[in-house]
Amino acid sequence: MAVAIGPVPAISHDAMLVFLVQIGVLLIVATALGRLAARLNLPAVVGELAAGILVGPSLLGTVAPAVSERLLPRDAEQMHLLGAVAQLGVLLLVGITGAHIDLGLLRRRRVAIAWVSVGSVLLPLALGIGLGFLLPASVMGGNGHRPVFALFIGVAVAVSALPVIAKTLLDMKLMHRNVGQVIIGAAAVSDILGWLLLSIVSATATVGFRAGVVAESVGYLLLVLAATVFLARPLVGRVMRTVQRSANGSDLGIAAVVVLLVLAAAGTHALKMEPMLGAFLCGTLIGSLGAESRRFLELARPFVMGVLAPLFLATAGLQVDLTALQRPAVLGAALITLLVAVGAKLAGGYLGARMGRLAHDEALAIGAGLNARGVVEIVLASVGLNIGVLNSASYTIVVLVAVVTSVMAPPILRRTVGRMAQTSGELEREREYAAQPVAS
Repeated sequence: MAVAIGPVPAISHDAMLVFLVQIGVLLIVATALGRLAARLNLPAVVGELAAGILVGPSLLGTVAPAVSERLLPRDAEQMHLLGAVAQLGVLLLVGITGAHIDLGLLRRRRVAIAWVSVGSVLLPLALGIGLGFLLPASVMGGNGHRPVFALFIGVAVAVSALPVIAKTLLDMKLMHRNVGQVIIGAAAVSDILGWLLLSIVSATATVGFRAGVVAESVGYLLLVLAATVFLARPLVGRVMRTVQRSANGSDLGIAAVVVLLVLAAAGTHALKMEPMLGAFLCGTLIGSLGAESRRFLELARPFVMGVLAPLFLATAGLQVDLTALQRPAVLGAALITLLVAVGAKLAGGYLGARMGRLAHDEALAIGAGLNARGVVEIVLASVGLNIGVLNSASYTIVVLVAVVTSVMAPPILRRTVGRMAQTSGELEREREYAAQPVAS
C-alpha cells in the first residue's frame, strides 16, 4: 500500500513562541551574569551556568512555579528544540577547544608534560573510579551499572578544562612562562584522554560493562584515530587550502570549518561514540594546519563564545537542582567528591611535576592550574545525564565540582607563580609574544 507523501506539519505557533522566548531570556540572563562574573574576577562560565540555575528548578521553579512551567514546559519535543541549538553550540565550542592544542608544544616539552600528564590524569582517574564504587546508589542514573558509573566519575575527576586554563593563563600573562606551557600541554593530554574515555563510557552505558563491548569501543577508537591521521588530515588540509585560495575566503572558510566539525561529530556518533570526540579531533586537525586555518575558527569564535556557548551553559544549568543538596546523603557525596577531585588533581600534578624535575613552586602552580575543570566538566556532566549514567543529584554534584575548581584555580596559580623569577628564555618568549598576536 502506497504511503501518501505530503508536507511536514509546521511547528505550532505556541511552540515557536516558547522557543524564541526561551532563547531570548536565557541569553539575556547568561550574558548579564557572565559579565558580572568577569567583573568579580571569576570565569564567565560561572555566571553563564548560574543563568540556567536561576531560571531552572533551583530558584524560579521554586519561587514562581507557574512562570517556570510556562517558560520551561515539561514537554520533550519543546525542550528538544532548545537542546538541539545547545548541542550545536557545544560541538563548535569543543572544536575551538581542540584548536588550542599545540602539537609542537607537546613534542618540545614532552618529558615534563609526560610526567605531569601521568600524575595529573592517572592518579585522579584511579581515585575517581574508587570513589564511584563507594558513592551511594541514590546518585546513580537509570543506566545503573556500577562499573560504568565508577568509570564516569573517574573521568570527571581526571579531566581539566583547556579553554578555561588557556584563558586564565592569557589573562594573567603567563602563557610565555615555562610553567604555563607545561600546564597547557598537560591539559591538552588530559582533554584528549578524557574524550577517549568518555566514548568508552557512552558505548558501554546502554549494554553494560562487558569485555566484548569495551574491546569493540577500543577498536572503534583506534579506527577513528587512524582515520584522523591518515584520511581526515589530508582531506581537511585540501579543503582548507581550497578555501584560502577563494576570493570569498572568510565567509567560505567559516562555513567550511563548521561543516567539517559537524560531519566529524556525525562520524563518531555513527560509531556509537560521543559526537564531541569527532568535533574535538577535527578542531585539533584544523589547528595543526597553521595560522591560516585557525583564523577561520577564530572568525567563528565570537558568535560561538558570545551566543552559542552561553546558551549551552545556561541550558546545562537548567538541569541543576540545588535543592537536592538538602538531602544529607547527596550533600555528603558532593563534599567528598569535591575533596577527592581537588586533592587528587593537585597531588597528581605536583608529584608528576616533581618527577619531571621541576621545582616546588612550579609543581604547586601546575597542580593548581590543572584543577580548573570548567566547561569541559559541564559538557561531561551533560553527556552523563543524557546517557543515563547520572541522575539530577549526581549531575548537580559534578557541575558543582566544575564551578568550584574553576573559581579556586586562578588565585592559587597567581600566588605560586608570583614567587617564581623569570628566566632569560621566558623573557625572550615574552618579547616574541608581545611582537605578534597569540591565538587564544
